[in-house]
Amino acid sequence: MTEFSKLSIEDMLDPKGFECACGHRHASELRVFHSGAGAIKKLPETLAALGAVHPFVVCDRNTHRAAGERVEALLRAANIPYKLFIIPREAVEPDEWAVGAITMALDPACDLVLAVGSGVINDLCKVVAFAAGKPQAVVATAPSMDGYASSSSSMHVNEVKTTVYNACPAAIIADTDILAEAPMRMLWAGFGDMIAKYVSLCEWRISNLVTGEYYCEEVARLVRRSVKSIVDNADKITSRDPQVVQAITEGLVLSGVAMSFAGTSRPASGLEHYFSHLWEMMAMERHEHADLHGIQVGVGTLVTLKLYDWIRTIVPDRERGMAAMAAFDEAAWADMVRRVFGTIAPQILEIEEKTRKNDPARHAARLDKIVDHWDRILGFIEDELPDTAHIADLMRGMGAPMTPAALGISDQDAKNAYTGAREIRDKYLCCSMLWDLGLAEEARARVSAE
Repeated sequence: MTEFSKLSIEDMLDPKGFECACGHRHASELRVFHSGAGAIKKLPETLAALGAVHPFVVCDRNTHRAAGERVEALLRAANIPYKLFIIPREAVEPDEWAVGAITMALDPACDLVLAVGSGVINDLCKVVAFAAGKPQAVVATAPSMDGYASSSSSMHVNEVKTTVYNACPAAIIADTDILAEAPMRMLWAGFGDMIAKYVSLCEWRISNLVTGEYYCEEVARLVRRSVKSIVDNADKITSRDPQVVQAITEGLVLSGVAMSFAGTSRPASGLEHYFSHLWEMMAMERHEHADLHGIQVGVGTLVTLKLYDWIRTIVPDRERGMAAMAAFDEAAWADMVRRVFGTIAPQILEIEEKTRKNDPARHAARLDKIVDHWDRILGFIEDELPDTAHIADLMRGMGAPMTPAALGISDQDAKNAYTGAREIRDKYLCCSMLWDLGLAEEARARVSAE
């Protein structure tokens, strides 16, 4: 079997995919990837390779200035007809309004949706293209997130942060001349989104052990490779060196390919992402704007790594876990959900009705696995997680925010994000494990905005 984790990105795009020891055939719908200085000039040949002759170009005001004007010039020079839609809002959110606005502007004659942007624009275009049955491509404008090549979109659905599974782009163009000009905060965001992978891989392995969730070691190797390319270049990010930006971008794309191969966001998203999701949902509830997702994820990663530093010192106690379950008060739990989630609490309560995370029998089975295999769990932590101080030093060196307080997040919101992370999806995280161990309140107390 091919060790695809060692292949170049281009070689990973074999449409036949790869048989894997995990029992799955891994394949990505990404067919074309161009990166490097001047890569945007390959747009006409990229469209030709995809058989597209009439693209629907989607951007916002900022990304139109960053790359959209060059996209238009290239299309006009190549005599390629196109429809342009600039989303008419200063702050574009990945929500139903934006999906509707893009859909309303879509000309049925267009045969490809061309996103010009990064996280939000790409996610929106994935949703619209998938629903319309059209292929999608993206001209990247910032190395700010790892979702370019994933087969999912991070969306606000009824004001709940949700992963929507659709399709990955058929082509990605990552011109380092454009990416190197992105605001420094977007470079911080890309770094934050990538250091999260240390935690996500650790929690994926823990979940595989405790809940039986599917896990693939070869996909995990691919993610580790992508993280290494980012961390190895972390001290050069502020220089905006195009070669460094290219290495970072390719690491981000590799991570997205890994998600496509796994068919889930699990290889790239753990508790650290859920801190960000909760802070975004709190901002929506208050009609405020959250910081960039990747910046919040970076902060959430440091908070989570500090929790794992504490977890290393824990001696699991089956009796304590069972006593906490026996004392569980469903009404008090529901009140907590209403306090943390506000107006969207009914939707969160419905999630528990489907997933039954609070079921005593399921809890007992999970607790047995944790207690009986604690040495293995500690081994996963040792294998996957970096030194917390080292990651903090890298973030400090590039000037990135490092605490919830630095993002204007209060101590209460930091703690509520930890508590709420367990509730918004059926995903086993370290907060889930601590809840099973009867340590939820002690862990919550250790979360601090400072």
